[in-house]
Amino acid sequence: MFRAKGQSGKHLCPPVYGYKKSDTDKNLWVIDEPAAEVVRKIFKLCIDGYGPVQIARILTEQGIPTPTAYALSQGRDNGRHNAKTYRWGANTIAHILERYEYCGHTVNFRTKMKSYKVHKIVYNPQDEWQIFENTQEPIITQQTFDLVQELRKNKRRPQKCEIVNPFAGMVYCADCGEKMYLSRRKNERPEQEHMRCSTYAKKQDKCTVHYIRTCVLNEIVLGELNKLLTMVRENEEDFIQTAMSNSVQRKSSELTKAKKALKQAEKRIAELDKLFTRLYEDNVLGRLSDERFTMMSAGYEDEQTKLKATVAELTTLIDGAEQKSSDVTAFLKVVHRYEHIETLTPEIMHELVDKIIVHEPDKSSGKRVQDIEIHFRFDVAVSTISVETGKYGKKVA
Repeated sequence: MFRAKGQSGKHLCPPVYGYKKSDTDKNLWVIDEPAAEVVRKIFKLCIDGYGPVQIARILTEQGIPTPTAYALSQGRDNGRHNAKTYRWGANTIAHILERYEYCGHTVNFRTKMKSYKVHKIVYNPQDEWQIFENTQEPIITQQTFDLVQELRKNKRRPQKCEIVNPFAGMVYCADCGEKMYLSRRKNERPEQEHMRCSTYAKKQDKCTVHYIRTCVLNEIVLGELNKLLTMVRENEEDFIQTAMSNSVQRKSSELTKAKKALKQAEKRIAELDKLFTRLYEDNVLGRLSDERFTMMSAGYEDEQTKLKATVAELTTLIDGAEQKSSDVTAFLKVVHRYEHIETLTPEIMHELVDKIIVHEPDKSSGKRVQDIEIHFRFDVAVSTISVETGKYGKKVA
């Protein structure tokens, strides 16, 4: 069967930064190690909590050549003659962080010419891309790429302080479900730094005034992570069975809801098709005025368009969940890299923890008791701790 070049898995564009053409096969991309090392550095900095603007500044300050400068130094002309060869840009960093090619895949039909008359490049929707997996050696792992995409979905405000807080973008209010933001002032002592509900900070009537100091959170999370490492080290089989059960139950519950919603949406779309037919017949036979027909059909059409969009989203969700194998093995690979964690870093947090949920403190006993939920990645486990947060950070006489 005839297949267009772009549909056969062959690259339709020159190698992206980090790759070069093979000396023996012009259709094969091979890793260009000096550039690939910079790509790995960019992904690592993103996982560490830095955004594109900060990463661009770091690379510029370290004197690392931009992709254009590097190409020119290798005797290659990438066509970007107006690019600034001495300074990295945030857009360049963002594009690198979004490239599937770094996982070893080929992506074709990402763009197209507006028309044969207007030679303007426009971007295609992602569902029109052609992605061919495992066509070249990967520069980064799929797990690293997926983690970065997750982080990029929840973009965080850059902090004035250069130190990246390991909890940034990961802590949520139990009452309103919104993120808790870091409050850090120059004149405050380190033990006064805290996370507070973003909803309450904006509209005090929409949530309650609950917060947690980062020194408290740090001690609690560090303790729970080391407990988990010990558990895996001493009884890995039991942990795998429990984690698999948690993951399967959670996915099963989500799938059941999604399939039910999909069935209802498809049923309603079929009903609307019948209603369209009846409306048309009534209009033709004179039982329904043209004005009434236009109004009713427009309403039905709008509803059906929205339902079809919902069906597409649910189908994607169900297909992805059913095809995805258990992530417990991937989680264990990360866990095995650590024997004991002394200090929390953004990388450790994003590799092991999905989110942290902070509840409002209970002061009914005269003490400040607070519940904290730590949701580990891939739904392998949830740790719920009830602690007297007021005693943390106090000096012992």
